[in-house]
Amino acid sequence: MAGTSIPSYRRSARTDYRMWLLLVFGTVFFWAGSVIDPADNCSEDGECAPWLVPLAQGLGALVAAGAAMNMLANPNRGSFVEPATGDLVWWQGRIGATGGDEGRIHPSRIGKVRIVRQDDSADAVHLYDLDGDRLFWFDEEVIPWPYERWAGRLAVAWPHIAVEVVD
Repeated sequence: MAGTSIPSYRRSARTDYRMWLLLVFGTVFFWAGSVIDPADNCSEDGECAPWLVPLAQGLGALVAAGAAMNMLANPNRGSFVEPATGDLVWWQGRIGATGGDEGRIHPSRIGKVRIVRQDDSADAVHLYDLDGDRLFWFDEEVIPWPYERWAGRLAVAWPHIAVEVVD
């Protein structure tokens, strides 16, 4: 089957390094706000901003709590080629009884994978059907990086699929 060359991909909040960075970042700010005395938060020029310490502590608590709650809920995302039907299946959020965003299409109905490289932020990935319609919930979050390698494997398995890389 052609889909066997397309690897399955799955990520969850608990395995996402960004959630762990937010948790550490928030915890450090919360801890720093707990150990710094606001009255001692003055520069050598004598300018004081005692309100910054509780503000940093509060923001740290919010960021850490947000990351922890996301990791507790553990939304996941990914994609795979379903062996029984050959469909490309992707999802974001929660799948099953709790709902989530998912899509599926047989690769014979895919027209193009478009990868948009952006200077200051992450690349964007879009999937289009043969009619040129963009497919919902398919983006860079549901496929492994490097995106060009994944798209290339898809195009090798189904040669009619165009891979467009826009700089």
